[in-house]
Amino acid sequence: MTTKRHLADFDHPVVEKKAAQLTLGKETPLHKLESIFYFVRDGIRFGFPPKWDEVRASQVIGYGLGYCNTKATLFQALSQAAGIPARVHFGLIDIRIMRGILPSFAFPFMPKAGGHSWIEVQLEGRWSPIDSYINDQAFYQRALKRLKASGAAIGYSVSFIEGKSSCEFNFGEKGFVHMGAVLEDHGVWEDPAEYFASDKYLRFNAIQATLYPALAVLSNRNVERIRASAA
Repeated sequence: MTTKRHLADFDHPVVEKKAAQLTLGKETPLHKLESIFYFVRDGIRFGFPPKWDEVRASQVIGYGLGYCNTKATLFQALSQAAGIPARVHFGLIDIRIMRGILPSFAFPFMPKAGGHSWIEVQLEGRWSPIDSYINDQAFYQRALKRLKASGAAIGYSVSFIEGKSSCEFNFGEKGFVHMGAVLEDHGVWEDPAEYFASDKYLRFNAIQATLYPALAVLSNRNVERIRASAA
């Protein structure tokens, strides 16, 4: 049975069913992981659900969209349901990575850094990070084009700060989509709920919490405009 503090609810029937579908016929853990990766990347479009951060993996599947923290929760749960050890690595990220996505009027109300996460999985006794699933491919390709045209190294949910970016399954490498913009490392956690309950977690203040539902709607409109633009 899942609990309130168990966000990566790998034992939820919805998660178990999806993991079984994704890994059917996949003979190795790496092939299973690759199938999970592409579902989390493209089956869950980049965007902002009605609720911030403390969203169960089973709910992410229902929403059909997510961002770094909620997609990491889902990736962890699907991996665990498929028998692959997984954990979530948290930290703080430069909020400028959301330029072009968040409405410009929101930035004065936002901190300079925001909470961020990526997944780590264990294969053959070694833990390796992945973060290139955060942006779905259709959005990523168009966001990348806009960022290059802007001349900036960060924005549109993409970072070139470390000199490279990708939305492909580059298992075990770093610097994919967001890594270069990470400002502070908060370590690995067995379940996202543990991090969200800790003193390290950067919580919304009253203004940010009040604004979030409207910001989510406006930001999702911006994301859809980018996704629908010419590649």
